[in-house]
Amino acid sequence: MVLTHEQVMIRDAVRDFCTAEIAPKAADWDTHHTFPKDIHTQLGLLGCYGVMVPEAYGGAGLDAVSLSLIIEEIAAADGGTSTAISVNNCPVCSILQAFGSEAQKKEFLVPLAQGQWLGAFCLTEPQAGSNAAEIRCAARREGDDYLLNGVKQFITSGKNGQVAIVIAVTSDGPPNRRMSAFLVPTDTPGYIVARVEEKIGQHSSDTAQIIFENCRIPARYLIGEEGQGYKIALSGLEGGRIGIASQSVGMARGAYAAALAYAQDRQAFGKPIFEHQAVQFRLADMATQLEAARQLIWHAASLKDAGRPCMKEAAMAKLFASEIAERVCSDAIQVLGGYGVVRDFPVERFYRDVRVCQIYEGTSDIQKIIIARALRDSPGIN
Repeated sequence: MVLTHEQVMIRDAVRDFCTAEIAPKAADWDTHHTFPKDIHTQLGLLGCYGVMVPEAYGGAGLDAVSLSLIIEEIAAADGGTSTAISVNNCPVCSILQAFGSEAQKKEFLVPLAQGQWLGAFCLTEPQAGSNAAEIRCAARREGDDYLLNGVKQFITSGKNGQVAIVIAVTSDGPPNRRMSAFLVPTDTPGYIVARVEEKIGQHSSDTAQIIFENCRIPARYLIGEEGQGYKIALSGLEGGRIGIASQSVGMARGAYAAALAYAQDRQAFGKPIFEHQAVQFRLADMATQLEAARQLIWHAASLKDAGRPCMKEAAMAKLFASEIAERVCSDAIQVLGGYGVVRDFPVERFYRDVRVCQIYEGTSDIQKIIIARALRDSPGIN
């Protein structure tokens, strides 16, 4: 796929900002577990919070390919920041854009797309990770309100976000009919940040456990209709998986770039180590895997832009990109040798940050299940 002139300009503008403002500070954020509010404000002004949201609702009005480019560029500088931005775009903004009422769009989508607010998506629970059908968080109707009770786990921006989309059980029945989706401002009484997880990486993005304890919200914060929650949650996963694939490539590209620069500078046996065939071959494999993953991502994104189903292609992109990203980061460490595992160089940070990409938005095994089901239903190669 060849990018358009506009897409190249968007990519380069975000790359310039990330190179100047994010990359030099990322190691410090990682060390001190800092959420960079000022950077998020600037990213919002650049249009990175609501990339695909129409301009009428405060967004940039761009396409899915442009969103993938933006997420990759941010991730190449800092993985954690790219995660918060990716979740805000999709599923948060994408769900509101597709299912929100006009009033909800004005109240929530506009500030989310403009970068005034940061969104969270509350689906996973302690006992319900890969199988969303097992969620227990419940919302009970009481007059003109809903009362939410339950626990959500591993919620990106659960602490630093201003609004969360929460999937909760509202009735008995089959999983695809018993759940509903709600908008919950995080300053609502009963929205409790129980803990912020201590993670291996992505320290610039908070991952929280949220407890809903008699959390009362007005009925107008129901997204769509009762019973549509499962459908709404799944709708955000196509774009979300393209986003995770994009950030996987971005982080791996950051590690690859550091390894390439090191190989061209580091001397061994009287010449730069890049001149040794073993190092050349390793870097060649890294570059090839990155480009293959990027093309899978762009293909899935272009299908989404064309209004065509892309669940299988998004799963393929997410599966392949997240798994080769870990290998590329590991190979980058190998190129640097001992320096690859110390914090003087960024490759160990990228390695830690990228590992979770094989887990969230559906594990690699879940992606294989999705792909296999698509093959069963349509066995031909498209």
